Amino acid sequence: MPVYLYWGDDTYRLMQAVQQLRDQVLDPHWAAFNYDRLPPESTIAGLNQAMTPPLGSNARLVWLEETTLTQHCPEDLWEEVERTLAQLPPTTHLLLTTSSKPDGRLKSTKILKKTAIVREFSQLAPWDEEGILQQVQREAEQRDLALSPAAAQKLAEAVGNDSRRLAMELEKLALFTAGQQDPISPEQVEALVPASAYNSFQLAGSLRKGNLEQALRILTHLLDHNEPALRILAVLVGQFRTWLWVRLLLDQGERDPKVIAQKAEIGNPNRVYFLQKEVGSLESSALLRMMQQLLQLEYQLKQGQPEREVFQEALIQIVAFLQKGSSSRSRSQTSAAALLGERGTIGPASRSTAT
Repeated sequence: MPVYLYWGDDTYRLMQAVQQLRDQVLDPHWAAFNYDRLPPESTIAGLNQAMTPPLGSNARLVWLEETTLTQHCPEDLWEEVERTLAQLPPTTHLLLTTSSKPDGRLKSTKILKKTAIVREFSQLAPWDEEGILQQVQREAEQRDLALSPAAAQKLAEAVGNDSRRLAMELEKLALFTAGQQDPISPEQVEALVPASAYNSFQLAGSLRKGNLEQALRILTHLLDHNEPALRILAVLVGQFRTWLWVRLLLDQGERDPKVIAQKAEIGNPNRVYFLQKEVGSLESSALLRMMQQLLQLEYQLKQGQPEREVFQEALIQIVAFLQKGSSSRSRSQTSAAALLGERGTIGPASRSTAT
């Protein structure tokens, strides 16, 4: 009675797992007769099909796609599911998939987590640089593809959290470097992998690291691909505001991730761990000056000044602030508190840039 629950918004990885399961359990000669893929409105029909013995083979796969059983499950429907699970033949593999996170409060979710093989396929957040790099390294290892550390870093920057594109680019690298004894170099990655996955979060990360050359390159890419300047700015303001809040709270001796997440308005407390590492070498005074520069940039953009020129100048100033360092944390904390306000907002103007 194998039952599987696959969930997450990384559609590519989830579909790859479904295909692997299909290849694993079905006889290819009888797959057309023993494989059923059903939409959420056909749950009852799928359960009935799951009770049917396979034709000409020893296994049947019934896939309930985008199931609602872990989000909303009426009592009468769950009674039917429970009855089916109790009598499911050992020759049937029942697969349930959903892009939404299962609601752990539901009875149906609790029972499925106990009886099913559960796998999560959530897409990495674009700000999770460490997680994206680990995903690149893991996928490369699974393909027996050797990447130098610098090449893995460059590939992570190029593809971001797009798992589908990562798989395609790794296949391309494997093809063009077949027979090569040395690990793939960053120069080869740069030559073969266009950096079309650049996003505003990577721009913020480049500024945080003081990498002006990369920041200007990402900005140029975004503007050339018609990304609205105010939308880019909204991401930068939100990211630097979060870094400033975390830095100030750390300076005050706060270490509880939940408290930091609440005060800094961070939706996921697990993100605090990464944020603490990101602001480890930053001064609150430098972050404050960066925020002021971003607010000045917003004013310039809304006044209709040439977006590329004023944006580039702002990035140069921000990196200069990092290089100069800070003079006094205590003075910046007082100024930052006034800027952020009691509720931790930057002000109506900056909020208005968010989409």
